[in-house]
Amino acid sequence: MTPWREPESRNTIMNPPVELHVVPVMRPLLLALLLAACAQRPPTASAPPPPPPDIQVPDYARRPFEPFGHTNAVAIALREWRAFGSLVDDNPPGVFPPPGIRPDQQPGLWQRVGDYWWGGQDYAAPESGWTARYDGYGNAYESDAPAWSAAFISYVMRSAGARRRFTYSPLHADYINAAARQEGALAAERPETYPPQQGDLICLGRGNARALRFEDLPGPRFLAHCDLVTAARPGLLDVVGGNVGASVTLKHVPTTQAGTLATADGTVLDRRWPWFVVLRVNYDAP
Repeated sequence: MTPWREPESRNTIMNPPVELHVVPVMRPLLLALLLAACAQRPPTASAPPPPPPDIQVPDYARRPFEPFGHTNAVAIALREWRAFGSLVDDNPPGVFPPPGIRPDQQPGLWQRVGDYWWGGQDYAAPESGWTARYDGYGNAYESDAPAWSAAFISYVMRSAGARRRFTYSPLHADYINAAARQEGALAAERPETYPPQQGDLICLGRGNARALRFEDLPGPRFLAHCDLVTAARPGLLDVVGGNVGASVTLKHVPTTQAGTLATADGTVLDRRWPWFVVLRVNYDAP
């Protein structure tokens, strides 16, 4: 009889271990699964592209429905002039309007100035939300509203179908300088040699830039004002501008027999306003 023997340990493994080569076999499969998961993962979302700068512009001007022409530009300027009461200002500077009266802050008209800012500036421009009484956040101006004469010209040009051929800006200097560089639809012309035509712009310097000359263009940004020529007759121009007497106003500007603003030696006939450049607008339509 074989004697009984106590096992060496309860944890003793009675059979030898079997080597399972699991890891080497599974590595290619796991790698394939990881690669498949990465391939199916959706791409990281990118920021949406910015909206077009003229997204707020009506289709008739953005596409446009008609070629960019002086007939439409003049008609739009005269339409706005009539909306403000068909005011004519041939007074010396500073006389009109009477103190305390601002046409552009009257009901129905301060919103119209808002249309000039909205349509005349690019969509993302901070000025696009301004009006003649409130800023873009609805806060009433404590003093006078920002000058809107360049917004008016920009609005007329864009509404007439200029699209990206005009430098839309709250400052006249930006598109005057562009015209001096022959950029877009505008070209700067000397006031003593080029007779302004219907649909052109005539410009003067203001403030510290009042003595600005044609030879100074292009230059740093400066204060200026431009009016649009609505009629050219022998010896006289009809011009319409915004923020003239806090309104859209028409005034008459004398010219030489040749139709220029200045004589051959550069002397401007209009003793009230220092016109120093004519911006010839190269319209698409005759």
